[in-house]
Amino acid sequence: MNLKEAGIVLHDRVRVVLDQLSRSRTEEPRLVERATIVLNGVGGYSHVKQAIELGIDRQRPRRWTKRWIRANERLTTAAKEPVTSDRQIEKLVFAALADGHRSGTPPKFSAEQVTRLIALACERPEASNIPVNRLTPEELAREAVKRGIVESISARHLDRIMKRGRSQAA
Repeated sequence: MNLKEAGIVLHDRVRVVLDQLSRSRTEEPRLVERATIVLNGVGGYSHVKQAIELGIDRQRPRRWTKRWIRANERLTTAAKEPVTSDRQIEKLVFAALADGHRSGTPPKFSAEQVTRLIALACERPEASNIPVNRLTPEELAREAVKRGIVESISARHLDRIMKRGRSQAA
């Protein structure tokens, strides 16, 4: 079902933002594509036709049709309010077209743990009674567990933390 079949009618103020966004050469391509999907859907284009014309998979027009249906009432209500500025309408449209939250895997180590791991890597090996010039990731991982910084950590994960230069901490 396209947006026209769903009975979705765009408020003029929302349509202006979508029109500008769909023709933009400076905005992110995914936002331009999503605005185009919404406008095409309101124009009666099927998901298959949109997929062919835009060179995308059929699921994408379906996904953004469903998301727009959920957002349209809120946008229309805001657009009808005379106190709502055009800039606010624009922000609401951009929010409706933004990527949804993806939870992902929660971080395994806290910021404090990552900081302590980095501090450990900065220490001289003799401070840990290790007779080498430089600690390897395997030695660092063993030492981190020995000192109680972490319960366990693979040498590979510790190496990624060090190479990244930033943490994946909470």
